[in-house]
Amino acid sequence: MQRESARRSNRDRTETTRAELISAARELFTEKSYAETGTPEIVAAAGVTRGALYHHFADKQALFAAVVEQEAAAVAREIDRASPPSLSARDALMAGSDAYLTAMRVPGRTRLLLLDGPAVLGRAEMDAIDNRHGNRSLREGLVAAMRKQSMKRLPPEALTALLAAAFDRAALAIEAGASGEDYRAVLTALIDGLSPA
Repeated sequence: MQRESARRSNRDRTETTRAELISAARELFTEKSYAETGTPEIVAAAGVTRGALYHHFADKQALFAAVVEQEAAAVAREIDRASPPSLSARDALMAGSDAYLTAMRVPGRTRLLLLDGPAVLGRAEMDAIDNRHGNRSLREGLVAAMRKQSMKRLPPEALTALLAAAFDRAALAIEAGASGEDYRAVLTALIDGLSPA
């Protein structure tokens, strides 16, 4: 019993340290950028040692990947929450689209996921992260719409990639001050344009 409690306590400490490193890194990466943030700043902000950083992450890039993964998962949760199975396929896609644009307004998120992410991790790794999270939700919605015949049958991977790129471009434009309503109107037209003739 005591050994199990000690194991749980060690696991809790490990998870807490990892979470503190990710949180501190996220704040610094969004405030200063990945390139301008050093590991000494991260460990100081997290209140841990450099040894603790390297116990959990191979290097700064691995820590950055963990931050990006966490952000992508948070966006996917918002999309999934906004588009329950009770909605029609089209309404679920629209609700997921709105949820994505709203989730991307969290300060620093576009920098992490759309700018620094691809630059630091490379397109292939960012695609893999996206495919585990937001793109997964989008693809599932598109496939469901095609199965219900409320959308033209198209190759799901290509359709997901192109629509995701449109959503990403909209998020960047909105963050830069463009009209969210204008981009929502165009995204709605894109999705409605996929309806069967």
